[in-house]
Amino acid sequence: MLETLTDLSNGLANGEITAESLLDLCLQRIAERDPALNSFVHVDHVGAGIAARQSDARRAAGVALSPLDGIPLSVKDNLLVRGMPATWGSRALQSYVPDHDELPVARLRAAGAVLLGKTNVPELTLEGYTRNDLFGVTRNPWNPELTPGGSSGGAAASVAAGLVPAAIGTDGGGSIRRPACHTGLVGWKPSIGRMARGDGFPAILTDFETIGTLTHAVADAMLLDAVLSGPDIADRRSLPTVGPGRAAGPTRILFIPRFGAAPVDPEVAAVTGGFADKLSAFGHRVETGEVFFDLDICARIWQVIARSGVAWLMDRTDWDLARLAGASAQAMAADGRGMTGANYFEALDQVAHLRRRCDELFTRFNYVLTPTAAALPWAAATPYPDRIGGLPAGPRDHAIFTGWVNAAGLPAISLPAGQSADGLPIGVQLVGGFGRDQALLSFARDLI
Repeated sequence: MLETLTDLSNGLANGEITAESLLDLCLQRIAERDPALNSFVHVDHVGAGIAARQSDARRAAGVALSPLDGIPLSVKDNLLVRGMPATWGSRALQSYVPDHDELPVARLRAAGAVLLGKTNVPELTLEGYTRNDLFGVTRNPWNPELTPGGSSGGAAASVAAGLVPAAIGTDGGGSIRRPACHTGLVGWKPSIGRMARGDGFPAILTDFETIGTLTHAVADAMLLDAVLSGPDIADRRSLPTVGPGRAAGPTRILFIPRFGAAPVDPEVAAVTGGFADKLSAFGHRVETGEVFFDLDICARIWQVIARSGVAWLMDRTDWDLARLAGASAQAMAADGRGMTGANYFEALDQVAHLRRRCDELFTRFNYVLTPTAAALPWAAATPYPDRIGGLPAGPRDHAIFTGWVNAAGLPAISLPAGQSADGLPIGVQLVGGFGRDQALLSFARDLI
């Protein structure tokens, strides 16, 4: 495992290491370890080498651009990086190489980060495991027979395997948090607008999808957040993003161990319950409660928004997705073509209602605690586990705890909390009120 971003930044600053030697270590590990994992779909040896040498020159001149200057990072393959392929996991885009960085990537480059390469995703980043017809299956470093989850599975695997110290990805319904849970990492998803977006792929999930990070420590997530967050006129949603800081006095936490009758793996439930007990022992006020929104309505929101988005993308772009997309994306598009405008506006109305419910909830609680994923990692090439805790499970049951957070636009973080009897990592999710990102990060940092 590579050291934390803070350790690496300090080492670069005091001359113990160089950006070029750090890059060489990453490239060596990729060559040795990634063939068994398939986390990277493109490695930019030339561009990364130039960036590392430029960083060393800045460090020698005493003009480092930021604490991240010279540190290699991986970038999820649905984000645009100038001069690198951006396939979105689809054969239809296998030849697309953008001539510009999208805004979050540009911020990392301006901070001096070394953008090492792109990581694998499911096609159009809409599934909970990581496989596509272009690059194949990505596997979990803890057990290569199992999945790291999705859709940021390649990003999570690249960090968990020690190939890079951190990764940038996206979270549209848990796509950072669940892979973090399945690989023992910290997965950070901010409020809508905290990390401005611009000049990227079409937003088929409306504003549900945010930029986020995968790291080994909460302090590392905070370091990346400081570079990636902030307003930009290219994204109006980013302008009013400052929320209240951490409140004084006892922290009030709503612990929801399960959502209705949906199955939860007993080991996941035990670890999450133990984490709740730990919070109580620390003096926080933990109240166990039930899910506070309609699960069926939330599931319908996702079906309408996501599948309408895929149908629009298939029918309205010149990428030839209608011919080249894989079977799963084709099925989503077929379903989406049956949606009406009235269905879509009904979903948006339900989203507004959910956001109002959440705003009210967070006047009474500081945070909501849940498991991050209902299931342990499953077979790498299988889209979802069909049984959880011995009970039948549907396609989204493993992901039931995360999607509502995106629809509500809230900040959330997945923290490593324990392991199964077989040694697989288990994570817990903490969710905060809209705009209270800094308070949530500070609270999480103090816990682990």
